[in-house]
Amino acid sequence: MVTSRKGAGGKTAAKKKAAASAPDLVQLLTPEGDLVEHPDYSIDLSPEEYRGLYRDMVLVRRIDAEGTALQRQGELGLWAPLLGQEAAQVGSGRAQTAEDYAFPTYREHGVAWCRDVDPVNLLGMFRGVNNGGWDPNEKNFHLYTIVIGSQTLHATGYAMGMQRDGREAAVIAYFGDGASSQGDVNEAFVFAGVNNAPVVFFCQNNQWAISEPNERQFRVPLYQRAAGFGFPGVRVDGNDVLACLAVTKAALERARSGNGPMLVEAFTYRMGAHTTSDDPTRYRSSDELEEWRAKDPIQRMRAFLEKNGHADEAFFTGVDDEADVVAADIRSRCVNMPDPKPVSIFDHVYAEAHPLMDEERAEYGAYWESFEGAH
Repeated sequence: MVTSRKGAGGKTAAKKKAAASAPDLVQLLTPEGDLVEHPDYSIDLSPEEYRGLYRDMVLVRRIDAEGTALQRQGELGLWAPLLGQEAAQVGSGRAQTAEDYAFPTYREHGVAWCRDVDPVNLLGMFRGVNNGGWDPNEKNFHLYTIVIGSQTLHATGYAMGMQRDGREAAVIAYFGDGASSQGDVNEAFVFAGVNNAPVVFFCQNNQWAISEPNERQFRVPLYQRAAGFGFPGVRVDGNDVLACLAVTKAALERARSGNGPMLVEAFTYRMGAHTTSDDPTRYRSSDELEEWRAKDPIQRMRAFLEKNGHADEAFFTGVDDEADVVAADIRSRCVNMPDPKPVSIFDHVYAEAHPLMDEERAEYGAYWESFEGAH
């Protein structure tokens, strides 16, 4: 069970120590794997649920690594790694109910996993053989958005529609620290605030907007921006899957209850490149990278499981073996995906038949067929 307020009783002295050096950072699990208290958020899960979060993060990291490998081998045109951000994505992904609706950017592979989106659909998009490949209304997970920040406006509009329909659900919009400088994001904040829209803005602050550090983007902590738009903001340890789960769950419950939007800043770090076309060694130091390696979200969760006797070596080995099987499966299905027929680009422009589109499809098809070897 995750609650927005801490429970009473049964707490050890170790759990009562300060959760983090920064008072404005919500942390429930230290980098050493110790569970700590926070005055506003708490978590109490079963051993099976704790193990499930660890499994999610390991599998997501393995899928992500396979995506990078496939791109390096020429099987994908591009890949946007999430290495280091597994806790932020899995924690927030598992906080959502089936009725909630998520609007991702192009890096939310972990959230997609939590929404039961087939990873091969993600690979297919970066391979250039589909435009997403999943039904957003079936998964309540919108298609990836490449235009930086525009999905926050889409999310706000969708949340306002939910509000007017009287639905007991909330929307969560994902974006990065770089996107916070975009006009679309600030406009979304305005609309969400004045309409009391049931939307949670989940910013993964991974410290770098491609090659621009935080200090080139904002002068106050990012979560504090929410106050200027009339709703609360909170900063959570983005490498702490338990804190991300507890804070996001509370924020979504708040939105569903009619209390309006909230900004969650997941303070994390992009361990790899912005995309596979990027070289992060050109703009950040190895010392910075090593500092964040010590805060690895998967290692801290493993330490927690081991310290509390929630998992043994057989469990960890089994998860690693499962990750290898998943990776091999998605690789095989990815490289064997058929190339789409060029005329298929017209298939989903309109929901129903359209005379002009039919004419253009026929013309393009005839043009394509005129080339020798087109078949």
